[in-house]
Amino acid sequence: MSERRPRPAAKNGRMPVWRRALNPPAATGVTPPAPPADPPEPEPAAADSVVQAALYRDGVRVSTPASLADTFRELRDQPSGMAWIGLARPTEAELLSLAAEFDLHPLAVEDAMEAHQRPKLERYGDTLFVVLSAARYLDAAEEVYFGELHVFVGPDFVITVRHGAAPDLSAVRRRMEDTPELLKLGPEAVLYAILDSVVDGYVPVVSGVQNDIDEIETEVFRGDPEVSRRIYELSREMVEFQRATRPLVGMLHGLMAGFAKYGTEEELQRYLRDVADHVTHTSERVDGFRQALTDILTVNATLVTQQQNAEMRALAEAGFEQNEEIKKISSWAAILFAPTLVGTIYGMNFDRMPELHWVLGYPFAILLMAVVCTSLYVIFKRKDWL
Repeated sequence: MSERRPRPAAKNGRMPVWRRALNPPAATGVTPPAPPADPPEPEPAAADSVVQAALYRDGVRVSTPASLADTFRELRDQPSGMAWIGLARPTEAELLSLAAEFDLHPLAVEDAMEAHQRPKLERYGDTLFVVLSAARYLDAAEEVYFGELHVFVGPDFVITVRHGAAPDLSAVRRRMEDTPELLKLGPEAVLYAILDSVVDGYVPVVSGVQNDIDEIETEVFRGDPEVSRRIYELSREMVEFQRATRPLVGMLHGLMAGFAKYGTEEELQRYLRDVADHVTHTSERVDGFRQALTDILTVNATLVTQQQNAEMRALAEAGFEQNEEIKKISSWAAILFAPTLVGTIYGMNFDRMPELHWVLGYPFAILLMAVVCTSLYVIFKRKDWL
């Protein structure tokens, strides 16, 4: 991209200092002292969205301007310097002042003003405009939080515009300042370090999602009624994760395609290829997660359907048994109703009932009741009601 600064190559086949800082050697049995923790980038005040602005020369910070105007003025006074400006939710006036100073393309500035842009890489003359989607896994809520980052990279400046709490670029700035050999390579090195930080942030997210999927599989076969909602919510997060990682693969390959044209330093080429490998691996994992969640949702639907069928079958069996009992009760009620009816009629004791004075009246009534009851019993028995 920039042809103003020489790009030092590796000497005697050894890895440069900045490369060793990015990839520390394996442990040798001696525990190195732990570096001090990087404080998170502070949220800017409402009147100023500048998180931090600094000027660098030969990989060393030479100034920390208090405002954008001071940054512009000091950068003009140091032609060989580089400005790194970090913004969080900037105002339109701040972005327009940056656009006027660094000749940013209006379309890129318009995109930077609005969040919810998809990851992409655009080149406007000597300026690169990069949109990245950073991810962070929240253990307490078991959710994936996404933040948006816009990066302008020019011949002598790097501008980061952050929408959301993630990513935290303080660690990237600290690492770059601790390795002047890397920072000396210019804005391209800063861009690659930011890319590396964003991609490294995907690793804990992948681990957290894998744990969530393992838990969901257990809940599915345990019959948890809330698991369907959890599958749906995690599937939506994986859609967002896929939107963050899949375009990044093509973006990095596009940068690699311009190595020869823009004279990218050889070590930075290796670094970018390593980042591209990590992004490809992460993208494949995310695709696998989406497929796994789809399969789990299908299995869960099948298990729920089987459970519902079993419940319906149990209800049908219970209804059948209840019907059988009702048949038996109804049959015995009909059988007992016949003698009750005869006895009730002749129990009225009216004077004008000839059967009351008939010698065979009582045996006839008893025989009639027996015949009716026996007939009903035979009929119900043949119908398998008894």
